[in-house]
Amino acid sequence: MSDNKTPDIVTNNLWQSLRVYTDARIGLGRAGVSLPTNALLDFQLAHAQAQDAVHTPLDVQVLEEQLKPLAETFELADTLQIHSQASDRKTYLQRPDFGRRLDASSADLLRGRVSEIQSDVDLAIVIVDGLSSRAISENISPFLTELLSALKQDKQEWSIAPLTVVQQGRVAIGDEVGELLNARTVLVLIGERPGLSSPDSLGLYLTWSPRVGLTDASRNCISNIRKAGLIYPDAVRKAIYLLKESRSRQLSGVQLKERSQDPVIDGAETHRNFLIPKPTKPTH
Repeated sequence: MSDNKTPDIVTNNLWQSLRVYTDARIGLGRAGVSLPTNALLDFQLAHAQAQDAVHTPLDVQVLEEQLKPLAETFELADTLQIHSQASDRKTYLQRPDFGRRLDASSADLLRGRVSEIQSDVDLAIVIVDGLSSRAISENISPFLTELLSALKQDKQEWSIAPLTVVQQGRVAIGDEVGELLNARTVLVLIGERPGLSSPDSLGLYLTWSPRVGLTDASRNCISNIRKAGLIYPDAVRKAIYLLKESRSRQLSGVQLKERSQDPVIDGAETHRNFLIPKPTKPTH
């Protein structure tokens, strides 16, 4: 009798077992000279999710409801909603320079608020929609809960400006916000450019003495903050290290190295280039 079973037309890849360790598209196999149907559909879904992350507007009202209990718990002022010079999403995508500066009404709002504070603050936290509103809506509340808890438990006191939410903003807009709020340090939390496996990735950028005109060389970055990436406790640990080092040394950017993984941060051991062999003692 003939075998009535349908033959498997998918040729498996030897790397297929490694897919449990990564979201990268490896070991997909093939059907003839093409991708298997399931792999192709997964790719199309990921591409659609990335597009949605870029074009879906941030629901600032829902976000404000998420931030309200945080502000009450950690005794922060009311959240401020401000806007870049990019009036809509199309302008934002076509004119990155507009996304780096506040519009006139937002700048006036911050000037009015800082006149009420009448003193410098240690930290301004700026939440920016960036290129992924999904990253903000899914990660901001749990991440800020851990970050603000860690700041509150720190031995050194941290004065924090009112939280600000910026629509249609780029990373550099945090420099203007921090400058207008008289903040010694600004921490920008922004939706990163979505990848095909990470449409929900949150980025963190820290700048000491923020002011308009600074470049990326003045910023420190922590990337891929999300449940399936750099998890919140690890991201907070790195952020607290950078914040404390930045305030202690009064600098940020390329001059400030992230060494939170080192077993001993301060000690006699110096850091050498791993390509240069360690000198050995002469033998007699």
